[in-house]
Amino acid sequence: MNVQIQWVAVLPLLIVLGAGVVGTLCEAFVPRRARRGVQVTLSLAALASALVVVVWRWTETQVDGSKVQPLAFAVHPDGTVGVGLVEDAISLISQAIIVVGALLSFLVIADRTQTREGAFAAAAATRPGSAEEREYSRLGRQLTEIFPLALFATGGMMAFTSAYDLLTLFISLEVLSLPLYVLSATARRKRLLSQEAALKYFILGAFSSAIFLMGAALIYGATGSLSIEGPIIALGRGTGVASPALLSAGVVMVVIGLLFKVGAAPFHAWTPDVYQGAPTPVTGFMAAGTKAAAFVALMRVFILMVTPVWESINIFMWIVIIATIVIGTVMGLVQTDVKRLLAYSSIAHAGFILIAVNSINIVSNADASLVAVPAIMFYLLAYAVATVGAFGIVTLVRERDPQGNILGEATKLSSWAGLGKRSPLLASAMTIFLLSFAGIPLTGGFIGKFEVFRAGVQGGMTVLVVLAVLASAATAVFYFRLVQIMFFREPEGESVAVVESEGMSIVAIVIAAITTIGLGVLPHFALDFIMGPFA
Repeated sequence: MNVQIQWVAVLPLLIVLGAGVVGTLCEAFVPRRARRGVQVTLSLAALASALVVVVWRWTETQVDGSKVQPLAFAVHPDGTVGVGLVEDAISLISQAIIVVGALLSFLVIADRTQTREGAFAAAAATRPGSAEEREYSRLGRQLTEIFPLALFATGGMMAFTSAYDLLTLFISLEVLSLPLYVLSATARRKRLLSQEAALKYFILGAFSSAIFLMGAALIYGATGSLSIEGPIIALGRGTGVASPALLSAGVVMVVIGLLFKVGAAPFHAWTPDVYQGAPTPVTGFMAAGTKAAAFVALMRVFILMVTPVWESINIFMWIVIIATIVIGTVMGLVQTDVKRLLAYSSIAHAGFILIAVNSINIVSNADASLVAVPAIMFYLLAYAVATVGAFGIVTLVRERDPQGNILGEATKLSSWAGLGKRSPLLASAMTIFLLSFAGIPLTGGFIGKFEVFRAGVQGGMTVLVVLAVLASAATAVFYFRLVQIMFFREPEGESVAVVESEGMSIVAIVIAAITTIGLGVLPHFALDFIMGPFA
């Protein structure tokens, strides 16, 4: 077997994963006092370099005019070619979205408040509430392992978008998931809640991985191939599949494994608990990056694998989409915690995007597919920047005890009363993000919803689009409720404070706010860039 790798094209992955390896070595050899500075510099430099290389690869592919370029493939003795990773418009645009989201997230992750504390435990291995933990906190210890872990997760997300066979897809899934399980358990405050969230995430993630693997095994049994386009190739050769029922069951199970990652109902149970318990910077990173990577992988599966079993998948997806939109909307209306509110908001958004995903059917409606793919990419970009910005603001709104000491994040909605007076900048930025989530014009969220709903109508899913529009109007209720609390309710004493920080979170919030407005006011720049290869 002859294995070939296009090293130049795989350079963005090598930069990010290589920086993760170097960061791990830094934990062993760099003096403790210098580790944080080294890790922050290394991480931001690696992500910025990866973004530059992704843009460069984009220009190269446009010049070459190639649609799909294999990055890693194996030529077997019988002459067949197995493709592991590919480079195409979908992978490059999605990698750019993931890296942009990661850059903003790393600024929030690296930031420290005026108390000189970050969002992460001084030593994650210590028992919550123990004397050892208090001693580490008193000494000002910093948990710098989070940076290489987050880099590995970012690399897994990038590989996830390029994976072209089920085995590579599974490996990428685990590379992005395992670091997130650990990161979810590293909160500085509310350690037990954080560890509980990580355990739930790990257990449910293990179930989803098992379902995904079982689906891959069934697909292999039906087609004799692990390639994402294996079913289409088998039909094209006229050989058919060994068992259509086996293939349908396998594809459904693979889709379920990916639906878990996007937080679609009824596979959403982990989302509110993990969003609430994980360190808030990790929540923003996870919400932006993992959702983008999983939706791109799901989109590729629908483009290449679902066509032979479209009728079975379509019925299943209608049930999932309706359940996701309804649960995300109804449960969001009754939340009193900001992080859980944003969690159910993300579930509702997943339902909206799934409408466009389900409209992808190359055989029966190629025009709808050409509209759906760029619409999904634009929605993911708008959602990613707004989500990182919103969680960045949550990190700066803190509780305060009667003695004036700064405590943990004030996540109760009532605690945000009067934020418009305490910090007009943060309240205004949060309003921009909430308006984008609600799909109000002049924000990126409005354009994103318009595009995915348009794709749904062209794909023959007008009923789902009408439901989504009604649900979007309902979700606006809990977004505007938070806006009303921030600007039109007096603060309740001095139990809440907006803390100052080193400034990295503010930079991320400002960039996210400007981008959100830019995507709404001047969307054609991003839309033309994204839609170019699909025109």
